[in-house]
Amino acid sequence: MENIATLTMNPSLDIAAVVEHLSPGKKLRSASRHYYPGGGGINIARVIHLYGIDVTAVLPAGGAMGDKLAGLLTEKKIAHQIIPIEQETREAFLISVADTGDSYNIVMPGPELTAQEIEQCLIALKNLQPSPRYLVASGSLPAGVDEEFYGRLARFANSRNIRLILDTSGAPIDAALAEGVYLVRCNRHEYRNLAGEDLAKDEAARREQISAIVMRGGMQNLIVTLGNTGALLVTPETQIRARPPAVEVASVTGAGDSFVALLTFKLAQGRSLQEALGYAVAAAAAAVTTEENELCRKEDVERLYQQMLTDETVVQLQDT
Repeated sequence: MENIATLTMNPSLDIAAVVEHLSPGKKLRSASRHYYPGGGGINIARVIHLYGIDVTAVLPAGGAMGDKLAGLLTEKKIAHQIIPIEQETREAFLISVADTGDSYNIVMPGPELTAQEIEQCLIALKNLQPSPRYLVASGSLPAGVDEEFYGRLARFANSRNIRLILDTSGAPIDAALAEGVYLVRCNRHEYRNLAGEDLAKDEAARREQISAIVMRGGMQNLIVTLGNTGALLVTPETQIRARPPAVEVASVTGAGDSFVALLTFKLAQGRSLQEALGYAVAAAAAAVTTEENELCRKEDVERLYQQMLTDETVVQLQDT
């Protein structure tokens, strides 16, 4: 098993609550509240940790919210490296409404990192022992982080023979692609930012689009996730399409992070891209069946993956 590390540059303390109904101008009382350590890379580490695998979450954190976040990681026995920062770690609120089944995810502004704090994040990665084979950088970037950050991260990863998996929203990744990245994961919206065009609705045209992006260079693998229709993975040599079984959706929160977690875990085990993608799709489907900020459950992932294997059309491989 290869070592895994995650980087979360803009973590959050997630607070989940349930109210009976929404009513403007009135106090909305919740009978309970739950705290979760949040942010893309942290969520990915949480899922990988469920499998009993060593994973280290690297993150900047500050203030009372940062202390609470660090305490939750310790409580969950997730190895972590905290880079202290001056400003307060952000909070995020997930409000579930019982009578409608709707949920509202309210994300507060994050801190602004100084140049020194950003540099300390990179130094923490360089000092990890043993050096990870896989590094997942996931989530948004906070204020203060410039457009060259992912380029510096990719340069570091390549110098250490680390496979960088980039899973981010909104942040420019051109600098990273100029250095070379092992794998990029994006959804439909993020694909538009990457390619400068909408994803085609026709399956054949979609495959041609994504293949053209990969052939431009800068990444060895590109995965585009397609919601409840699964995901498409494209390399210069092949295309792999995976579709999940139908499930009852409780909350879409955590589906993307669960996807990347199982993908990385299976690759670190030395499994094929095809198997890793299948498990990733199963993990995303498993995650949407859980409540609040809960992620996928191991038993659900395995059950759904085995269900996918019974239908040969669910996971398809095609040479390009």
